[in-house]
Amino acid sequence: MKLIILDRDGVINYDSDKYVKSVDEWEPIPDSLEAIANITQLGYKIVVCTNQSGIGRGLFSVEELNDIHEKMHKLVKQSGGEIAAVFFCPHTNEDDCDCRKPKPGMIHDICERFNVENIANIMMVGDSDRDLEAIHIAGGTPVLVRTGNGKKTLAKGKIPPGTLVFENLLEVSEYLMVKENEENAK
Repeated sequence: MKLIILDRDGVINYDSDKYVKSVDEWEPIPDSLEAIANITQLGYKIVVCTNQSGIGRGLFSVEELNDIHEKMHKLVKQSGGEIAAVFFCPHTNEDDCDCRKPKPGMIHDICERFNVENIANIMMVGDSDRDLEAIHIAGGTPVLVRTGNGKKTLAKGKIPPGTLVFENLLEVSEYLMVKENEENAK
């Protein structure tokens, strides 16, 4: 099975320093929904893996988060894509949980749920060092997009070795299409 993991805020939708707390605040980044449709059409299972410490901080509820994700699923589906699952960590740094990125707990849970046998074949697309570090620790391939916090993350210069870097999620989907065509031509 082909599986790809996507961070949410800064990759699929615009991020906010004040957190995305409501359906109205969730706005897709241009071409991100088209990118998810492209990746879906390539036969990938797409899983979203997102830290949502706003829940732990009392800024919004799980119900409000579910409403946001319902909007995301609806817009993705209207664009011809599909998200197989959304995994989220509701904790703050102070909770010291295993699921909050950069720890790889959510990635391990995703791999277990989808019966991933070789995590080295899994890519995770993110815009922050937390995303890249989590997938790197887990043994998968980190992919950085320059949307969201991506440019700042790249400027820090501390990305894991082997990290692939793209302008946005659409560029990631185009890379995967080329890669798929090359593999099919063999």
